[in-house]
Amino acid sequence: MAAESFRHRSDVALGDSFQVRLTNTGTAPFTVTSVQLDSPGFAVLPARELSQEFAPGRRYDLTARFGAVVCSASPDPVAALLTITRDGGLAEEVRVPLAGPVLTDVHAEQCAVEAVTSAAPVSLQGLVATDDAVTGEVVLTRAAGSEPVAVTALQRSVVLEPLLSTALPATLEDGELRLPVTFRPATCEPHALAETKQPFLFPLLVSVAEGTPVAVTLPLDDAQRGLLQDLLGRVCAA
Repeated sequence: MAAESFRHRSDVALGDSFQVRLTNTGTAPFTVTSVQLDSPGFAVLPARELSQEFAPGRRYDLTARFGAVVCSASPDPVAALLTITRDGGLAEEVRVPLAGPVLTDVHAEQCAVEAVTSAAPVSLQGLVATDDAVTGEVVLTRAAGSEPVAVTALQRSVVLEPLLSTALPATLEDGELRLPVTFRPATCEPHALAETKQPFLFPLLVSVAEGTPVAVTLPLDDAQRGLLQDLLGRVCAA
């Protein structure tokens, strides 16, 4: 058997989901009853149980999850741990190497974010609704180190546009950096509102010292998401 990893847009929206594309390259059928990621670069999560038959030559995508990144370790070697049965026999565990760069890329991206946020965690504070907007502050707080931390951009989601009133780049030296922000709908197009998987994904581009800017997702809690969802409903229904 052969396997490779990839992600649908829906997997990216879920955050910790990916696909194991498994092919039966042999001459006998088997059934997969569980799938689990095996990589030193990710915390271990419980196996996902399923039941998928694989006739010879057949290929199916199996949804799996990855745990928190372990930045002190390489993601390689990356494999899928599968529980399989053959012809109704006893279950056996099979380790299948995973081709493809998906999990290596996820590991690199999330460890880059961890490096930035360990120096200056990002938060969204003081959200208040007005008639046609939601206002608040993006806050970076010095947690470690002394190198300058710079915010270079705050990007929009598919349906909402956040506008910072402070000119960028803005640099945190010590203490806090507070950036007033105003959220307004970027579109009220019905298809966009109905189909978007990540309406509240706002990448904040942050760099430490002379490093490359890293996209840090602006963290929102359920109440903050609710304010933004109400904003869309209020403005787009007008």
